[in-house]
Order: sequence, then structure tokens, then C-alpha cells
Amino acid sequence: MGLRYLHTMVRVKDLEASMRFYALLGLVETKRRDDEAGRYSLIFMAPPEQPDCPVELTYNWDGDDGLPSDSRHFGHLAYEVDDIYATCQHLQDNGVVINRPPRDGRMAFVRSPDNVSVELLQAGGALPAQEPWASMENSGHW
Repeated sequence: MGLRYLHTMVRVKDLEASMRFYALLGLVETKRRDDEAGRYSLIFMAPPEQPDCPVELTYNWDGDDGLPSDSRHFGHLAYEVDDIYATCQHLQDNGVVINRPPRDGRMAFVRSPDNVSVELLQAGGALPAQEPWASMENSGHW
């Protein structure tokens, strides 16, 4: 039996805000399907170097009021980054809260507009501790 990973799906309430968030992480739109009859859109976004590892943003045109307010049951998405400090600074400069700062030079967590937890991991070994990250406290939950 063969098995091949396809994608991870998350429901989003504000499509544009979610697409901006994932674009800030460096993901690009790789595929889109707008279904008039079903009244939904599927937007696939992936790192440019890994188009076969997308996150599928599912947007229901008529809303999703019945969705849980906290997506912790999902777990998290994880992305490796070249420079965790630069990535976190870029996200913070664009209004993203760093929920778990990269105090250890290795790991950070942020949340999407739909409360999806996203883990950022430093490629290779941990970077040396650096301020302001080394002394920054957690914010909210991650």
C-alpha cells in the first residue's frame, strides 16, 4: 500500500487576513478552487521551494459561526526557517504577536488570524541567544 502526504487543511473566517498571514511566513498561493455551487473557496499555499507541502485554507462564503473559537484541538503547523530572529522580527513588524518568543534561538510559536498555532524552528542548530528575544515573556497561549 502506497501513502503520500497531500496537505493540511484549516478553516478560515477571514480569507484575506489569513492569506496575508501565511504570505508573511513566506508561503505563496499554489492552487485555488472557488466552488459557486458549494459556496466555498479552497486556497493552497506552500513554501516556494516545497509546492508539494501546502496548507489548504478552506473558506465558506456564508460564514462558519459553528466553528470552535480555539483551534487547539488541531495541534499546529510547523515550518523550518533560515533565521528565526529575522523571521520573528518580520512577523512582529507586521502586527503578528509572538506567543512563544525564540528565547532559545531555536523555536517560536505564533498564531494565525484563525487561532491556528504555527511553530517556527531554526534550521540547523540553535542560534546564540539574542535580545530582545532572550528575555521576552510568552504572550497568550501557543
